[in-house]
Amino acid sequence: MKHIFIINPTAGKRDSRQRIYDMADALRQKHGLDVQCILTRNQGHATEIAKKLCESGEELRFYACGGDGTVNEVANGIIGYDNAAMTVIPVGTGNDFLKNFGPDMDKFKDAENLWDGPQFPMDAIDVNGRIALTIACSGIDARVAMDVHKYSESPLLDGKGSYVTALLVNFLFKGIGSHWTVELDGEAIEGDYSLVAVCNGRYYGGGFMPVAEARMDDGVLNTLVVKKVSRMTFAKFVGPYSKGKYHTFPHIAHCSTPKVIHIYSRQPDIVTCLDGECITNSDVVIRLCDKRLNFFGPAGCSCNSTAQG
Repeated sequence: MKHIFIINPTAGKRDSRQRIYDMADALRQKHGLDVQCILTRNQGHATEIAKKLCESGEELRFYACGGDGTVNEVANGIIGYDNAAMTVIPVGTGNDFLKNFGPDMDKFKDAENLWDGPQFPMDAIDVNGRIALTIACSGIDARVAMDVHKYSESPLLDGKGSYVTALLVNFLFKGIGSHWTVELDGEAIEGDYSLVAVCNGRYYGGGFMPVAEARMDDGVLNTLVVKKVSRMTFAKFVGPYSKGKYHTFPHIAHCSTPKVIHIYSRQPDIVTCLDGECITNSDVVIRLCDKRLNFFGPAGCSCNSTAQG
């Protein structure tokens, strides 16, 4: 078995490469493991690396060393390959994916806790052929995420400033809702919507938890559809929504568990965010990938540790 550390050198607030190299070398020295470290060069490179290695047919364990974007890319590279499994060493700033593991999250920081950890299958979300592990969202929250990336390139704004700017621009000037047709397992309703959040996991956007009961290995996508409302109503909704209490607004938010979600519009302006990575088009098809991703982690860990209900 090979142990492959895929390292995003730009993730996080400080350079973590040497720390990862030291962990990898410790596995080689202590346990005689076949270990390789590979640095990513650009966006999408982690997917290319993982997929190419998986095609060899060798038994592989991947360590995604970065933030949620790196996790997403490695998942897109290995999904569907029975000879490969992945885990995460958090280097990024948000690390929403690992929040699903609750108190075991800190154990993922040390590869010594991971290399011989148990393997288990997880569900994933297919969005127009791309994979998300936690949440795929379309609407105002996805537009904010896309604009955060844009404003973060400004030398005048830090991470928090980029988020606040993106939130204000979308909330005040771009409007809350979009006119879409939303189809859930073949039942279509055309209307104005604030957002659609398809949840396999529970966290996104730095800790927002739209559906607290979502579980990552139950063969279910918890899908929350929120109607367009006034700015004042939406402002009241955001707090409960971020804590999984959408049910306190039954007149605007509805949760169900469809296998296929189809969102389409006459305009090519549907922004969909997949684990923090954004795509834009006029037709979005979202499907369940039932237990298609192999994951390994510390002994006793659970991806449903923080699930409620």
